[in-house]
Amino acid sequence: MSGQRLLIVDDEASIRDMLAFFFHKRGFEVMTASNFTEGQASALRSTPDLVLCDIKMPDGNGLDLLKKIKAESPKTPVIMITAHTSTADAIEAMKAGAVDYIAKPFNVEELGLIVDRALGEKELRDENVYLKQELAAKYTFANIIGKGSRMQEIFRTIERIARVSSTVLLTGESGTGKELIARAIHYTSIRKDRKFVSINCGALPEPLLESELFGHERGAFTGAIKDKRGLFTEADHGTLFLDEISETTLTMQVKLLRAIQERVIRKVGGNEEVTVDTRIIAATNKDLTELVSEGKFWEDLFYRINVIPIALPPLRARLEDIAPLTQYFITKVCADQKIPEKKISTEAMRLLEAYPWPGNVRELENTLERTVALEPGPVITVSSLPESIALGVRTRVPDFESLPQEGINLESYLETVGKRLMREALDRCEGVQTKAAELLHMSFRSFRYYAKKYSLVRRDEIYEAGGEEAPAAAEIEEGA
Repeated sequence: MSGQRLLIVDDEASIRDMLAFFFHKRGFEVMTASNFTEGQASALRSTPDLVLCDIKMPDGNGLDLLKKIKAESPKTPVIMITAHTSTADAIEAMKAGAVDYIAKPFNVEELGLIVDRALGEKELRDENVYLKQELAAKYTFANIIGKGSRMQEIFRTIERIARVSSTVLLTGESGTGKELIARAIHYTSIRKDRKFVSINCGALPEPLLESELFGHERGAFTGAIKDKRGLFTEADHGTLFLDEISETTLTMQVKLLRAIQERVIRKVGGNEEVTVDTRIIAATNKDLTELVSEGKFWEDLFYRINVIPIALPPLRARLEDIAPLTQYFITKVCADQKIPEKKISTEAMRLLEAYPWPGNVRELENTLERTVALEPGPVITVSSLPESIALGVRTRVPDFESLPQEGINLESYLETVGKRLMREALDRCEGVQTKAAELLHMSFRSFRYYAKKYSLVRRDEIYEAGGEEAPAAAEIEEGA
């Protein structure tokens, strides 16, 4: 506890001097006051880490000083020093916020242990507050990368629902960041100071899932050797994230519906019902409406969790986010591995932007972690990338038989397809632009314009006068 500031308030000079000497030897910065007035002034002026205060003082009551200190600095621990017969005062002191008390005459070593314990508990509380603030800062939607209109609309929705506790249903393909969004919703909400608890509903069989969610009584089943609190109880006044809720059985869905709707749970093997106030965020990568029509998901539960629906777009519909996500993951991996931050070449970035990323953001992160680890040089190049991306990307043009449910960024998609086909045409024609233009049924001028726009050729390869001007609208039509 070295360096901690300790204020001793006592009208007996011998006790002040003895305590000051004892705690100074233990590394404390000690301040003393002989009465109520001095104690109040010193507490306000120096903001001590802990206060030792006598109850009986010539110009006031130590209980009143306790109340003033707690009013000004609620987190400052105060230990009261009482006389033999002042049990009632000690009880009143504890009610007023004192962390402990000790009666005169006392053992100074015992008092030292009480002080250490009080400061240790204060440090734990401060650390807990700090960690919660760090988590809130980490998972705020402002730190989630998403420049496109779809992600910006999701961020606006999170802002709008910050003051309510309505149930949220997150839908989207695997790897799109549903848990990240769920945490952002929690840490932006009025429940941010309470627990965020998550569970993958598809990872456990029904009996274990029920025990995890609702808890169980000792002896409820083989292996239940003690009582267990369920996640609904753990997340009371907080948030419970039910990932892959579509994987639950119909029986479990009925139990979930009752818990969410009635806000009561019953432990496995128990008879007592317990009221809970738990905000539910559910997630799935499946179409729940289709499962409802097939009789595989309870319609009532679907409507109960689908109060605020949020659909997360796949990464292939967020092309504008690939570059900033790539830079973020490279920076993160290099920092985690304690190596100098690597750069990425323009051509390597183009290949990442052209790849369809069936595993979405999670696949991008894993790919970059592997790439950074295996690349010995300071720059990630095309040869650094996995073969499936570096060699096979040209054949991976996403093929939509119909408009995807989550929609697409049409302009970005068409640009991506155009870049891939033009690059393939150049490769097939060994870089001869006139032949590549003929292969794509484009005018040479139109091909040259887009080749420069998409950086498919170097500036010194763009020949003929006027090569930098845009083609006429008619020629763009012709090249389309």
